[in-house]
Amino acid sequence: MLTELNDSPNDLQIMKKELSKIIGCFVVIKNKLSLSKIPSDSIVTLHKLSSYYIETYDFSREIDMLAQVYYNDPDRLKNLRLLIIDSLNDKKLIENFQIILNNL
Repeated sequence: MLTELNDSPNDLQIMKKELSKIIGCFVVIKNKLSLSKIPSDSIVTLHKLSSYYIETYDFSREIDMLAQVYYNDPDRLKNLRLLIIDSLNDKKLIENFQIILNNL
């Protein structure tokens, strides 16, 4: 969804909504896996990746600031959108999730 946006002022709300979904998904995964009694490398890796993303990336301040001041600046919107997308590629996060989930 984030890759399909065209950096218009309305996209800021979509970015906020999609980021909330992403964070929510990672929180659920982290919470469910922390309760897991199954000692598996895959489970531990998913838990660590989820925890890492939650603790490292919080774009809410940037989104709020853009919404108030720079909502008409497509370059700033694009920059933020690309930062969010790049954050999902940090430590090959999405790729690792896909590999592990395919193996489960």
